[in-house]
Amino acid sequence: MEIREFISHSVDETQSFAESLAKGFNGGETLLLMGEMGAGKTHFVKGLAKGLCVDQVVTSPTFALHNVYTGRLTLNHFDFYRIDDSQEVAILGLDEFFCDKNGVAAIEWSENVADLLPKRYITVTIDKLDDNTRKITLQNI
Repeated sequence: MEIREFISHSVDETQSFAESLAKGFNGGETLLLMGEMGAGKTHFVKGLAKGLCVDQVVTSPTFALHNVYTGRLTLNHFDFYRIDDSQEVAILGLDEFFCDKNGVAAIEWSENVADLLPKRYITVTIDKLDDNTRKITLQNI
């Protein structure tokens, strides 16, 4: 199990860190984004998108559950904040996008679908240290 930490002092630094991470992706990666509301999870995904050569505007899929962005790899961005029962996600077939070999899955509020998660994933924990500073911890599972 590998653990990596990064201190970000701005939204731009958070996005640059995620961008550099995504440049090394080959497809099949699943990232679980952990952090309180306003921690910067969606900003992190915007950086992933840039690193995957996505030209579209990235927004939070809070109401849609799933946004798809096309780039070097497909970026599947999920927000399961409003999910009470993981079977809702299974019935919609959204779990089929986790570990997609032609894409990357970035999942916000993954604890709401814990029983559907793949065996291998990267946990990205974003801790808000102050208004601008974040501690980003990556852990490969």
